[in-house]
Amino acid sequence: MTALHICNRDTGVKALHWQTSAFDDLGNRELYAALRLRLEVFAVEQNSLYQDLDNLDQEATHMLAWEDGCLVAYQRCLAPGISYRESAIGRIVVAADARGRQLGRELVRRGIRHNLARWPGQGIRLNAQSYLRAFYQQLGFVAEGEDYRLDGIPHIEMVYAGSG
Repeated sequence: MTALHICNRDTGVKALHWQTSAFDDLGNRELYAALRLRLEVFAVEQNSLYQDLDNLDQEATHMLAWEDGCLVAYQRCLAPGISYRESAIGRIVVAADARGRQLGRELVRRGIRHNLARWPGQGIRLNAQSYLRAFYQQLGFVAEGEDYRLDGIPHIEMVYAGSG
């Protein structure tokens, strides 16, 4: 990624470039774009102030979807034993103006494939915002436990059961 700019995306059909990188392999601009998108959606759009930088990014594999130099989707994958006994997928985010195009679905599927291949037999867990429960169920996750509030937003823990 050589050029990154403040993006003015439109809804035209564009080619996506998917990137999977360890933290140390992310360039400054790539890391900045990922953190900016996370802040834009989780803190500003959802009006939830919390400490996003939790020292887990350094241990994560980062998955990014780029469109014409603009970051449109992002997630991080964590090894078993870092957040949970299982591997984890988290910080799943799609830019507001890139939604409605199945990017989130493809992003999570890529995360599932990555974690299953990298840590076979270890399972996958995620913290889902409760309103997205049906979305994750369609991808093979099942809810575990009760809804709870995290940073002012209802969440539910979910575990991958396959067939998504």
